[in-house]
Formats: sequence, structure tokens, C-alpha cells
Amino acid sequence: MGPAMELIEFNRSKTMKELFAIILSGLLFACAPENSLKSGQLSPVALTCEYLENPSVVDVTQPRLAWINLAASGVRGERQTAWHVRVASSRDLLDQADLWDSEKQLSEQSTRVKYEGQTLSSGQECWWQVRTWNRDDVPSDWSEPGMWRMGLLDSGDWKASWIGAPWQGEEALPKPERNPDAEPDDFGPPAPLLRKDFQVEKSVESAVAFVTGLGYFELWLNGAKVGEDMLVPNQTNYGKRPELMDALIFLPDDFREYRVMYMAYDVKEQLKEGENTLGGILGNGFYNPARFWAAPYGSPRFLCQLHIKYTDGTEDVVVSDESWTASKSPILMNMVYYGEHYDARLEQPGWCKPDFDASAWEQVVLRKAPFGKLVAHTAYADKVTEKIEPVSIEKLDEGHYKVDFGVEISGWVRLNGVEGPEGHTIGIMPNANLYSGENSYTLRGGGPE
Repeated sequence: MGPAMELIEFNRSKTMKELFAIILSGLLFACAPENSLKSGQLSPVALTCEYLENPSVVDVTQPRLAWINLAASGVRGERQTAWHVRVASSRDLLDQADLWDSEKQLSEQSTRVKYEGQTLSSGQECWWQVRTWNRDDVPSDWSEPGMWRMGLLDSGDWKASWIGAPWQGEEALPKPERNPDAEPDDFGPPAPLLRKDFQVEKSVESAVAFVTGLGYFELWLNGAKVGEDMLVPNQTNYGKRPELMDALIFLPDDFREYRVMYMAYDVKEQLKEGENTLGGILGNGFYNPARFWAAPYGSPRFLCQLHIKYTDGTEDVVVSDESWTASKSPILMNMVYYGEHYDARLEQPGWCKPDFDASAWEQVVLRKAPFGKLVAHTAYADKVTEKIEPVSIEKLDEGHYKVDFGVEISGWVRLNGVEGPEGHTIGIMPNANLYSGENSYTLRGGGPE
């Protein structure tokens, strides 16, 4: 019996329909459910900081705040006449507004309201609320709290080093000839696994990891992936590219900005007392493409800085450095426009758990920092948004099937309940276009996978 299949769809940002709805509601006010508001009262909702809801990292020293006002059901022509924002260093301190109390401001402004409070420091968590007054000067209740976290604001705040696999050099993959149908002779070594053991011996108050990896990365902690993001960080112009003028689409390498975006993840709940293990997986992404028209930047690299604050007021910082170790993953090839080849026989179960035997792993090597400036990832990341079952499976001939999911999406195929002999390879070829890539999965054998 063939394996069950489903299509995993992801998206990068709000749809235009969602954005249009937000814009309209901001301009015209929305109507709240009947009887949910007092007569004539507004209700500020959908709080954003730097255009994101509860952003995990912001590196603007005076972030811009915004909200949408809901009017009571049946009320027409309502408008905001004043606002009052309060910001605190914790949710419990909102009543005290220890970072900023704007007091009542006579203004209809509800977007791009600049923070005007105390100077914010790297890694600081900020909680905020707003209340507004309507045309009759009736105040709303305080909104539900929103939050944002400051990033690492100064280059000196970064104590971590860029690291990579010892079996890769600094250089990017060799490019094929300038031919639309050309493929590289070498897709490079397998994607690297990275790991670091560390101790937590006190009660933890907070734990935040500031991390990035080029081209793509996943952060792991104690055997589980951190967060729901996929294919991060978002593509940017990471730095100078010596081969840019030789690419099929050639440009002078004199852009105004070069940036590398980093993420922030709250990992307190994944930490445990005693020994812990941080891990990372690196992919080539758009940093190290081998496609004919692109110009690469270099081999994959990783940067991680975990800040652990304890309830006694002390702090530990775990950083990426030469104390980390590396091993080759089952991902034999991963390449934008070419696909991915995965060999389950090379899996290392528990590779990111403290009790894993990593004695055969190699010491990582230091990598050069990208030319681009490290900036906070203030953009929506890719996430899985839907899982789609096939609408039909047609057998073409022995061992070949056409699987129709009924829609064309940006995503990938997942195989469930795959069973076969060790070393048997399943090939998956999207039917979209020439540049969709080819994927394969090699079975480890011994039962369903």
C-alpha cells in the first residue's frame, strides 16, 4: 500500500485581503459586537509595534506604535479625539508605567505613534496599553496588553562568533556555466548539524535566544525545534558578492544597504535544570545558491547568543564559538531551485539532547561575519498555514504515481507511513515549472517512517 501524502503550505506575510481589511478598519473604524461596549465608548484593539503584533525583536530605539479603534454597534461617524499610552518593563507594572506614561494626548493619530519614554536597553522586554477618547470625550477601557522585545542594539552587545562546519570552506559552491539548463557538478556537502551542551543550575526568570543562520537555519533546544518559523531568515542583500558581475543577471555591487536579519526566541519553557543542549541546522538558501543566474555569498554559517536571566539577578550568556561541535545531517543536498535529498539512514536520533554521545562529532570552525549589518527580523516569517490532502492519486506505471492536490501552492510534500527496504529511494518531482527542483527520500528500512 502506498504512503499517505499531504501538502504543507506556508506563507510569508499577511495577505492583501487581510492588509486591506486592517487599513479600512483603521480609517473607518470597525463595529464591535452588539452590547460589547458601553454607549458611545471606543475600544482600541490590534495593537502593533513596528507594524507587527507583539514582535519578538525590535531594534528601533523609538518604536512606532499603532492600534485600531472599534466603535459600539450601530454608532456611525465615530472618531478618536485623544489617546493615552503607557509602557512598562513587565506586564505587572503597567499600572505604574515605569517606562513611559504619555498622559492624555489630544490627537486623532492612531498609527506611527512614536515611543517617547525612557531609553530602552538591549534585550529589554516592553509591555504596553492604550486607551482612547471618542468624539464626546468618553474614555475607553485600557486595551489588552501588547508587548515587544528590544534586540541587541549595539554591535558590542554581540559576544557570539559566526561558526560553520569544518568540512566546508569560506567559499560558495562553484557555479555552472551561464546556461539556463546547466546544473552544478557539485551540490556541496550535507547540511551541517551543530550542537553545544551547557548547564542551568539556578531558577530561570527569562531566557531569550538571539540567532540567525545563512542561508536558512533552524534552532533546536533539548531535542525539539524552537518556534514555528520556516525558511528563516527572510532573504536580504547579505553583503558584497565578488561574482555578481559574472552572474547571468549582473549588477554593480554598490547597493545602498546590506543587511542580515536575526531572530529572537523566548526559550524559557524549553530549558530545564541541569544539562541542556542547543542545536542548529544550516541550509544554503539564497546565501549559497548554485543556480546559473544568481551570485552566491559564501558557505553556510551560524550565529547564536542565548541570554539566561536567573531569579537571583545573575545572568549567563551561551554563545556560538569554537566550543560547539558539528556533524553531517541526513540532508544530503538542499538548494534553492534544485530541491532536497534526504537519506534517513544517516539520521542521528537525539542529536540535540544532553544524553547524546557526540564523541564522533568534529569541532566547528570560525567563519567570517557577513558584510551586511545585523538587524532585527521585523518581518513576517514563513509558517505552515495549511495541510492539504490529495484529491487524487493516479498510477502511471509500476512505481510511478501522479498525485494531484487540487491547488498550486508554495510548500512541500510530506510522506506518512512510508515503508520499504533500506536504501530504497522515493523521488518527488513537482509539476509546476523547471525551477521547482527535485526531492528524494531514502528509506532507513525496518518499518513505517
